[in-house]
Amino acid sequence: MHPFIRLLRYLKPYKSEYRSATFFSILNKLADIAPEILIGVAVDTVISQENSWIAKLGIVDVKMQLLALGLLTFLIWAAESLTEYAYSVKWRNLAQRTQHRLRLETYNHIQHLNISFFENKSTGSLLSILNDDVNQLERFLDDGINAIIQTLVATTTIGIVFFMLTPEVAIFAFFPIPFILFGAFFFQNRLAPLFLDVREKAGLISARLSNNLSGIFTIKSFTAEKYELSQVEKESEAYRISNRKAIALSSMVTPVIRIGVLTGFLITLIYGGFLTIEGELRVGAFSILVFLTQRLLWPLTRLAEITVLYQRSMASTKRILDLLNQPITDHRKGQVIKNTKGKISFDKVCFAYQDTPQIIHGIQLDIPAGSTAAFVGTTGSGKTTLIKLLLRLYEPSQGDIYLDDQNISDIDLTSLREKIGIVSQDVFLFHGTVFENIAYAQPHTKLDKVIKAAKMAEAHQFISELPQGYDTIIGERGQKLSGGQRQRLALARALLKDPPILILDEATSAVDNETEMAIQKSLKHIVVGRTTIMIAHRLSTIRNADQIYVLQKGKIIEHGTHDELLSKDKVYAALWKLQTGQDICEDILTS
Repeated sequence: MHPFIRLLRYLKPYKSEYRSATFFSILNKLADIAPEILIGVAVDTVISQENSWIAKLGIVDVKMQLLALGLLTFLIWAAESLTEYAYSVKWRNLAQRTQHRLRLETYNHIQHLNISFFENKSTGSLLSILNDDVNQLERFLDDGINAIIQTLVATTTIGIVFFMLTPEVAIFAFFPIPFILFGAFFFQNRLAPLFLDVREKAGLISARLSNNLSGIFTIKSFTAEKYELSQVEKESEAYRISNRKAIALSSMVTPVIRIGVLTGFLITLIYGGFLTIEGELRVGAFSILVFLTQRLLWPLTRLAEITVLYQRSMASTKRILDLLNQPITDHRKGQVIKNTKGKISFDKVCFAYQDTPQIIHGIQLDIPAGSTAAFVGTTGSGKTTLIKLLLRLYEPSQGDIYLDDQNISDIDLTSLREKIGIVSQDVFLFHGTVFENIAYAQPHTKLDKVIKAAKMAEAHQFISELPQGYDTIIGERGQKLSGGQRQRLALARALLKDPPILILDEATSAVDNETEMAIQKSLKHIVVGRTTIMIAHRLSTIRNADQIYVLQKGKIIEHGTHDELLSKDKVYAALWKLQTGQDICEDILTS
């Protein structure tokens, strides 16, 4: 479906508003055309006097005719000013409301897309749609639609006046219009793919800039400034070349249209002048034709500007609505659960990422409610993937996952995730205060509860030493804090949520040994009464777990308590000896 039709369908909730805006645009253009007609009437009044057009309405005195004409001119100019204000307010407010709604709907839609969608999309390209494309569409609604409406009204109204005064001149005056319109649409069809390419290139450069600004520490640490500048230059050059192609074609529109405009004006001027000299056309009528020809044809030169604006906007519209049409597989409807004991079961669960070999192979395990389970294994063994499946960020390709003996695919997604608190190895903190980051899931909570959670996470002491304490701004992604401090804030954030299920994914990977021991001490209290899942490379952090699962290539190869696994003297025992500095046998690790 054409982007403009899709846009009109999207604007359906604002039908009454854009109807009233259209109404005022039409009135304004009629009032805008009227002064040219009044000039011709004034010329006719001065020349014909008692035989003028106004005299035929019953006003014989020439001075009274001019006074009546002056009053009518004042009213028309007043009407033009009022309607211009009215349509400007209407179109601009409609543009702003549409822009606001579209940005919110698009952002909300993105939030509900499956996590796999983000694997193939860069943050920068999505930001380009949410900002640049939405703003481009706002500019079209603000000015472009009004220009199209007024051009159509002017063409229709002036055409009627022309044919009423002299059909012969009208036919010749309107002769260039089909060629003008053909030229406009000819260029429009060829500009569409060019401007779509421009928007795509804009998205790529936005993605590059966003990525580089997020990774500025890495760029500096590797002294890669020159390399990254060359990459930005490459993207910017591609954007410039794409724009150059569009500019080369769009710049031809105005000259072509002006030739058609000049042709129509010359025909009216010369042929109409001949008819006036021969007495077949009144001087006043000739004046109206000359002025209205300019009002008819010169505004058509704006077709170039309108065509460019229209095509840029349609390219943006397509990108926005294509994003909104992305199917949401993040289905949230289901049974809402209130009280959760926390029993978790994986029943022959298999999983493979899109276009990759299977990485989880028939996982079968039960985690009793209130117990602590730990997953260990080499990088890529599938530990974090199991957590993503439990959170339903992905769906198993085979098998089922149960919470309290209920299949999680039947549980309302919001309800499910509300029961789970997670502290990830890749801690993400928002630009804001310490308080706002800890109270992220509960923004209206009180300070004493935030402090309690911070103390449990061994974060209260360092927070108290910050310049403004809990009101300290920590910067984007918490860049003003150390890795250990960020991880403790993330732990406090999860604990404030007080979930029945707590997931710690390398929760102590970025803390020093002293802080780790302090967190381990607090974990003894934290895990009481809740199901806890721990993923760790440091085996010292999970030695007290009720059950430890060793994963290798997506399979559970052994499980048991810490002591049981040591007594088996297999992979876990080998890892333990490696981390504690004991001698190990190479063939155990490679088996």
